[in-house]
This record gives sequence, C-alpha cells and structure tokens, in this order.
Amino acid sequence: MFIDTHCHLDASEFNDDRQTVITRAEQAGVGQIVIPAIGRCNFSTVRQLAHSFAGGYYALGIHPLFVAQAADEDLDILAQEVERSLNDPRFVAIGEIGLDFFVKDLVQGPLRERQEYFYQQQLKLAREHHLPVLLHVRRSQDVILKYLRRYNDVGGIAHAFNGSDQQADHFVDLGFALGFGGAMTFTRANQIRRLACRLPLSNIVLETDSPDIPPAWLQEAHPRNTPEQIPAIAQVLAQLRELPVQDIAQATGATARRVLPRLPAVPASSAA
Repeated sequence: MFIDTHCHLDASEFNDDRQTVITRAEQAGVGQIVIPAIGRCNFSTVRQLAHSFAGGYYALGIHPLFVAQAADEDLDILAQEVERSLNDPRFVAIGEIGLDFFVKDLVQGPLRERQEYFYQQQLKLAREHHLPVLLHVRRSQDVILKYLRRYNDVGGIAHAFNGSDQQADHFVDLGFALGFGGAMTFTRANQIRRLACRLPLSNIVLETDSPDIPPAWLQEAHPRNTPEQIPAIAQVLAQLRELPVQDIAQATGATARRVLPRLPAVPASSAA
C-alpha cells in the first residue's frame, strides 16, 4: 500500500471527475490520501471529502498564501474545528501551514509579519493538542526552522522539500520527514534527487501535492497531477536508491505513520 501524504483532492480541478480520480488511485495501490486544508473556506470540505472514501484523511490549517485574506478570528475558528475533530479518526494533522517567501509581495512588510504570526499561532495549537504539522516551506526553510526550534516538540512533514543538505539535516534532527513527489522525477532536479538518495528512508514520505507539481511524464500532455501517480513516483525513488519499489512503499509508509501517528496501519474498511 502506498500513501499520498499531501493531496489537495478538494481542488476545483477535480470537480468533474473526483470519484474517478479516487478510484484510479485505489486501483493503483494508493491506500491512504491525506487532504490538507488551506483555510476556513474548506475546513468542512476536506473533512467531508476524507469521510467519503475508505482511505481518506484530512488536516486542518491556514495556508501561508491565504493569510492575507484570513481574519484573526479564523485562528479561533481553526482552534474550535481542531477540538471538534480530535475524536475523528480521519483527522491526522494541523496543515497546511508555514511560510512562503517565493511570492514577492509576501517576503517583507505586513504580509511577511502576518505569515509569521499565523504560522507561530498554529504551531502553538499543534503543540497544545500534541498534533503533527504539514509544513509549506517554499524558500523559507531557515525561518521555518527558527520557529520549530522554539516548538521543538512539534513534528510532522516538510512538504515539497527543496532546501539544502544542511537544512534537510536540521529538519531530520527535529524528527521531521521530508515530502518528495513530482519534482524528484526530473533529471535536472539534482539537489532534490541527491537528498532523496542520501536521507534515511525513515525521514522520507511520498506525496503528489495534486493537482500541482506533476511528475516529468505528465508535463506535456496532462499537466494535472493525481494521487494515482504515487507508485510511479515511488519507482523513481526506488531506482535512485537501487531498491525494490516494495521496499520504498513499506519504508515510506512506516515513516508516514511515524510522523502522522493518527494515521492507521490500514485504511478503514469503508467510508465512515
């Protein structure tokens, strides 16, 4: 069984064929899919979607690219939704949260401060409830790490990791797993592929970030990414590490369950 630890299955790109996408992922051997929220607007959507199929799980959080539109009270609503979900076996993490310093308008000034405020408040929430986090770390690894050292009892996944060796080691030292997906499949992605070879499999998880970051083989004809691509992404990692793909599935699955301890060893037998 493969696990897609980061899939925006609620995105509008799936509105016409969402159930088909889920079925094809299941047929490909993807037994569990984690669906992160991006803000107050889709807290209920990701919860309902996760409950609509056997392998669905969800996270609740406010994405850094959406903090400009978020109100301060959204953090209170998030806290209420998290408390409401603590007894829900489909709820596995706080996310997607973090910092994005790629978008020019968010790098400095009030929006930079707002990003950091929302990130820190959500780390506090994760620590309060002993929950892992799904981190957005685009060009923000060092600042992300600065806050994680303050909240060093919070673990989780650094999603779509694309940092340096040293930064990767710092995340590993803090107990985090790093998410690898479509970017790793490009032969020109030298740094990502080096990390995928060097890091312990006990700190690597697989993800698609669907519908974004499609693998190399989808770039031209089919730009939309889907969770059924996870086995082929795993095959690339297997080739890089010269291991059987079954070993990759087993190891990355075990890592996902370590850093997301609410994720069960097997998916539910039916939607609940």
